[in-house]
Amino acid sequence: MTEIVEILTLDDPAIAPYRQLTGRQLQGERLFIAESENVILAGLEAGCRPLSLLMERRHITGKGKALVEKCGVPVYTGADSLLETLTGFRLSRGILCAMERPAAKTSQAVLAHARRIVVLENVVDGTNVGALFRSAAALGADGILLTPDCCDPLQRRAARVSMGAVLRIPWAVCESPLDALKAAGFQTAALALRENAISIDAPCLKAADKLALFLGAEGDGLRQETIDGCDDAVIIPMYHQVNSLNVAAAGAVAFWELFGKRSM
Repeated sequence: MTEIVEILTLDDPAIAPYRQLTGRQLQGERLFIAESENVILAGLEAGCRPLSLLMERRHITGKGKALVEKCGVPVYTGADSLLETLTGFRLSRGILCAMERPAAKTSQAVLAHARRIVVLENVVDGTNVGALFRSAAALGADGILLTPDCCDPLQRRAARVSMGAVLRIPWAVCESPLDALKAAGFQTAALALRENAISIDAPCLKAADKLALFLGAEGDGLRQETIDGCDDAVIIPMYHQVNSLNVAAAGAVAFWELFGKRSM
């Protein structure tokens, strides 16, 4: 029988993970908050152990009933106003599950059998990270490397926007992705506005046996040393005097062109 626990005070230590949604405390505790059925199910499929659920009372016998039965963990609920104070938003937007983080992968493990890799450098917005993971997974990337200054892919918003892709595509945080990729024999391309950049549909990119595509921070783009260290700078042709796209949109276009059309 699932334990339904009524929250009476925000000081209850059992709900501490849900008070730390935007902090780094969760990473230190090796936990993450999965929001929505898609992310929770992806976490279960990835072997992440659920610890508890948090939801509005109506969801327990409504849209969250199957998850309650599947997870078999305590379910915390309470007055809507109390839950909103706890999380900072109405839980009508989703069901939350505190889960153990999956074991971190190394860059070597991500690259071992990969042919198409995405590298994110200093992409700090959770929505963009989540959208990039979703597009990369959907359009044929084999894995993702992130520099340490990127948003944590298991941050609540990033994981939700990814529709669970952060738990389905291999990824690793890497201090020196260029060095790791060159050691693994990858051709490297930087998505950057440079006069000598080649078009995203250049045959030399599609013909590469192993290709890694670098995407940089919102606004500033990739660091100059990263661009200089890559084999090529790459651009997406633009029209109507528009010179760039949001990083998540640019990533989706590039993944389709370079990854999604290849023979599987």
